[in-house]
Amino acid sequence: MRIALSQFTSGPEPEKNLALIEDDTHRAAAAGARVVVFPEASMACFGTPLAPIAQPLDGPWADAVRAIAAAAGTVVVAGMFTPAPHGRVANTLLATGQGVEAAYDKIHLYDAFGYAESDTVAAGSRIVTIDIESVRMGLATCYDVRFPELFRAHADVGAVATLLAASWGAGPGKREQWELLVRARALDATLWVAAVDQADPAAGGVVAHSSAPTGIGHSMVVGPDGTVRAGLEAEPGLLIADLDVDEVAAVRKKTSVLANRRLGRDS
Repeated sequence: MRIALSQFTSGPEPEKNLALIEDDTHRAAAAGARVVVFPEASMACFGTPLAPIAQPLDGPWADAVRAIAAAAGTVVVAGMFTPAPHGRVANTLLATGQGVEAAYDKIHLYDAFGYAESDTVAAGSRIVTIDIESVRMGLATCYDVRFPELFRAHADVGAVATLLAASWGAGPGKREQWELLVRARALDATLWVAAVDQADPAAGGVVAHSSAPTGIGHSMVVGPDGTVRAGLEAEPGLLIADLDVDEVAAVRKKTSVLANRRLGRDS
């Protein structure tokens, strides 16, 4: 299964970000990718007031992504914001194209490192997977990577990969944590993890006027044995990678962490 990760820097204007999504979707499709994954907050960067730009899944921004996917003949996964009760939004991953239509609302909100995502974002509660040409993949967003239960839940329902979209916060040790956590989640669940982050704004010549998490780059594809198979640096780029679906079964046979799980029980 050939996939693509588009590491770009979104700005505050959803329409301009659509142009970036369109360009990289067509580039990815031309390279043979069956799915192209864009970062969290592809619709508009963090630091932007989210409630005014949020749109429903049947709104014009999502419909434009659907049109892009249809024109390119591939599946597109992109981060957007949808309305939620009490003036908040949901941090949503839209997956669309080639018979796929799903949306995942981020379950674990980034209330850490001095930032409180829950002030403006409502948490999701539903685990979501998609099937692309009979290959099942789970959806996850950014801070979710610190919670191995979600990735194991993907594996438990037959996923061989998790598509992880992020807008990772910068800071001391954060790059090291990003790589460690992505690799650990692949090992926890013995599945592929394709992790795409927003590019580091500074590396792309963009001035970030906010302390909000706006990305550090270093997107990567990690195999089910926890090894990094391909990756990018901090600047914008398009990563094309092939996932060997059969490798998942081979690794699970050799390293049976899922089969060997034991849940504590009251005596």
